[in-house]
Amino acid sequence: MAVKAIPEGHHAITPYLVVHDAPAALDFYQRAFDAKELGRMNAPNGKVAHAEIKIGDSIVMLSDEMPEMGAQSPRTLKGSAVGLFIYTADVDSAFDRAVAAGATAKAPVTDMFWGDRWGLLEDPFGHQWQIATHKEDLSAEEIGKRAAKAMSAGA
Repeated sequence: MAVKAIPEGHHAITPYLVVHDAPAALDFYQRAFDAKELGRMNAPNGKVAHAEIKIGDSIVMLSDEMPEMGAQSPRTLKGSAVGLFIYTADVDSAFDRAVAAGATAKAPVTDMFWGDRWGLLEDPFGHQWQIATHKEDLSAEEIGKRAAKAMSAGA
């Protein structure tokens, strides 16, 4: 039997998060995003060297920060330039569940010009998560018109 180039259940791109306190992060993602832990491997020093969770149909990998190996968390870096985006059937309840689990609301859930109902959170480990429910299929022209209207209203 031939080995698959992309392991079963994975997609071509898989996010890999570096966090301060991976066991706490794994617990948070389970409570906040209904993540299922698929596996965990500890380093000899007790840190989480690698773990995998599944959120919806997607796998996210993560580890404790290990600066000696170039793996630093947003806490150490004082921010992150990368965020994650989750589509879900009920953004309002997903957003509320994440906030109840300890996430910080950065932008409340609202209907957006591109056709999603969307909100922005920051998890306790410094990673930003956008959560949305797709509500309308729009053409690029419709989105452009709505964007111009939304941006002129905010100016």
